[in-house]
Amino acid sequence: MAWCEVSSMNFREAEIEDIPALSDVRQSVKENILSDIRKVTREMYVAYLSESGKGWLCEIEGEVVGFSVASVEDASIWALFVKPSYEGRGIGKRLLRLATDWLFEMSATSIALSTDAHTRADRFYEEQGWQRGELKPDGEVCYRLYKSGRT
Repeated sequence: MAWCEVSSMNFREAEIEDIPALSDVRQSVKENILSDIRKVTREMYVAYLSESGKGWLCEIEGEVVGFSVASVEDASIWALFVKPSYEGRGIGKRLLRLATDWLFEMSATSIALSTDAHTRADRFYEEQGWQRGELKPDGEVCYRLYKSGRT
């Protein structure tokens, strides 16, 4: 199948057993790179996937190529990453939509996230209709999506 065929993409909820694959995706990115991979622990993934949130992933031919994780506790997107070789295929948009739809279904009226400023992710969220907010001292920019203004 050609890579652009949506039928070759499998989107599903992420499970605890998927954590190694999610971590591989997280470590593959070229922007928003973790300076220390120990800052994002297995325990954090477990907590978000089983207690304080929910995650989704995209598989192509059995390979996990992207994932998103939403936190219901603070109505935020904790993670959204796609392997660089799979960018531009709509995977990130679909994963973001799965996470935001779920948070809005869980009664969130707005959703927050932050990302490195002046990156493709920064532009991506703005293009998806998120409102760009303040720049934090660590160089990240805050974004917010409101349920009321969503189409």
